[in-house]
Amino acid sequence: MSRDLSDATLDELRLALADDVAANAAFDGWNAQAVAMAAAANGVDADVATLVYPGGAPDMIDAWFASIDDAMAARFAGGALDNMKIRQRIAALVESRLELLSGKREALRRAQAILAMPQNLRRAARLGWRTADRMWRLAGDTATDYNHYSKRALLAGIYTATAIVFVDDDSEDWAETRAFLSRRIDNVMQFEKTKAKWLGSTQYRPSLSRFIGRLRYPAV
Repeated sequence: MSRDLSDATLDELRLALADDVAANAAFDGWNAQAVAMAAAANGVDADVATLVYPGGAPDMIDAWFASIDDAMAARFAGGALDNMKIRQRIAALVESRLELLSGKREALRRAQAILAMPQNLRRAARLGWRTADRMWRLAGDTATDYNHYSKRALLAGIYTATAIVFVDDDSEDWAETRAFLSRRIDNVMQFEKTKAKWLGSTQYRPSLSRFIGRLRYPAV
C-alpha cells in the first residue's frame, strides 16, 4: 500500500523512496528508472521525482544507507543493548544492519561497485564513517578524545569488509559472514587491550619535555 507523499518535501521524499529505489536497483541498476518506478509506486509526481536525487546513484545509495541506519536504530530503542557487553553490542548492531539489507543483496552488491569507483571513494568513506558513528553511539560510546576517531575508523573498516563477504555468502543463516565478523571484532578487541596496556605504561615513562622544563625551572 502506497503512502501519501503528496505534500512531502524533497528531503522527506529522499528517505521515503529510498527502500523502493533499492528494490528496483537490484534489477534495473541505481538509475533514473529505479527512481521513476519508486515514485510511481508511491504516487509521487514524475517531474518531482527527478529532483529527489540530484547527485544520481551516489545520492540514492546515500539515502538508502541512511534509511537502513534509522531502521537499525529503531530496533535497539528502549535499552535493548543495555545488558550486553560492548563486544556483543557491536556484533548485534552489525548483524542487525546486515539483516535489514538481506532482502536486497543484489542492490547492495551494485551499490558497492558504484562506491568503489575512484570518484566515489570519498563519499564511500563518509558513508562508512556515518554508519560506524551511529553504531558506536547506539552502543553507548561517549569518547571525545582520539579514541572517538580510532573506534569509528576501525568499525567502518570491519563493517565494510563484512558487507563484502555478506553479499556472496550462501551459507545457512550467513554463518560464514558471522564467523568473519567475529574474527574481526576479536582482532579489534585485542588491539584495544594492547593499546590500553601501552598507554598505561607510558604514564610512568620519563618525559623529555618535563626533564627540560626542570632544567630551566629547577624546583626550590
